[in-house]
Amino acid sequence: MHVAPAPAPPAAAYYANCSAVRAAGAAPIRAGQPGYSRSLDRDGDGVACE
Repeated sequence: MHVAPAPAPPAAAYYANCSAVRAAGAAPIRAGQPGYSRSLDRDGDGVACE
């Protein structure tokens, strides 16, 4: 029986702004997720581009 290897972790994401996040279909981004940045989180609640 052949067992597939575990998938690689996602590459680090970078978004210039929330428009880019939405265009990628990634909004909203929560703290700890790839692509999250405090600069995208206007109200500082840990959820960016909401």
